[in-house]
Amino acid sequence: MQPNTLLDALLDEAGISHAGLAAHVNQAGRARGLALRYEHTAVARWLKGQRPRGQVPDLICEVLGARLHRPVTLDDIGLGVPGDAAAPHGSPLSGFVERATALWRSDEQQRPHILGAPAVTGTPAVMPVWEWENPPEDADVSRDGRTRVSVSDIQMLRAARAHYELMYRKAGGIATRARIVGFLNAETAPLLRGAYSDALGRQLHRATGGLVAVAGICAYDSDAHGLAQRYFHQALRLAKASGDRGLGAYVIALLVNQSLFMEDYRQAVAFAEAALRTAGQQITPALAADLYAMQAKAYAHLGDGSSALRCIRHAEAEAERIRPGREPDETGYVQPGLVNVQVAEALLSLGELGGAREHAAAAVRTPAHDRGRVHRLAMLSQIELRQGEADRAARTAVEMAERARGMESQRLRDRLRAVREHLVASGCGQAREAADLIDGALRVPL
Repeated sequence: MQPNTLLDALLDEAGISHAGLAAHVNQAGRARGLALRYEHTAVARWLKGQRPRGQVPDLICEVLGARLHRPVTLDDIGLGVPGDAAAPHGSPLSGFVERATALWRSDEQQRPHILGAPAVTGTPAVMPVWEWENPPEDADVSRDGRTRVSVSDIQMLRAARAHYELMYRKAGGIATRARIVGFLNAETAPLLRGAYSDALGRQLHRATGGLVAVAGICAYDSDAHGLAQRYFHQALRLAKASGDRGLGAYVIALLVNQSLFMEDYRQAVAFAEAALRTAGQQITPALAADLYAMQAKAYAHLGDGSSALRCIRHAEAEAERIRPGREPDETGYVQPGLVNVQVAEALLSLGELGGAREHAAAAVRTPAHDRGRVHRLAMLSQIELRQGEADRAARTAVEMAERARGMESQRLRDRLRAVREHLVASGCGQAREAADLIDGALRVPL
């Protein structure tokens, strides 16, 4: 089940509490000869994605329509098709916009059923990628709304994406998420509902897609995986509306990374193949390098060494083709050394410690922003420990802990904890200093 953000948004607009809606539904049911005894707990279940039985969806529309003084349909409350309460794909673009903005609003209000929703698996996880790959395309994305969208509005969205991405790299996703979600609600939602031509609309959807993807990254970094996945699916739908296959491939790379974290390695391989196949000539060397490197990690975890090594060769070849200034803003994360650390992780999984150490050391020698450097140092420390160089690993971990100061990131904290655990188990003389530094970093609550 996925949270019903549309119903949540209408309840808020109507100013009705959970208990109030239950009482009104019971009363409306009595007028139809129904003996209903719903309480606020039932409404909470509906908001989590459970579909009410019988005539209750119609009663909810009746109650909210009377309160809002306008007709309210089953689609408006997210109950138009059973099991499709939160799926934006395959629906008209205007309906997608309402569903997307309802999610942003629920996220900003920190609704527990949104923040705690698990990531979907199986067909619901695969369908957004399949629909991005296949027809129909959006023939016309123009819209007639109150606010006329201008080129300067598009420029503002692009600047915001760059701003929040930089904030994420410096401060982490937990600190950045509230800011970017607030911006989506206050600035982006009115533009999506505004007036624009097809040509300008495609630029608008592209700029919004890049921004929504960063919101998903921040949710992922905050351990809200179901929410992150929904943002990534939104960004993929926006990429399709923009007609930019390269942007869609970038979003799929984010889904590949999440699949790796969730240990769904076959899905990671399949998604990466979909991005490489569908984006075709629109895929850039940087993005191709990252996709092949992540595929290599997935194959390594699956124990398929030959496929992993083949993907490593492809990743290294694509990395050689990267030319600064010829990449879109979104692929700026593929900095020199990123492919090295990805390859190091794949080789470590295959048990090839020498090659893993060589790539990890090369990654650390290459300049990177602080967040990337923390991950590189964590990987190098892990490999040094595996090679029996505990004192050297402890010194690497000290630098890692110092670099991580000031970042609010659940993913980085996971790396810090893993390194600390391995260091303490080694029993080396310098492990205590590194463990104390890591403890100090972890003691500050997020």
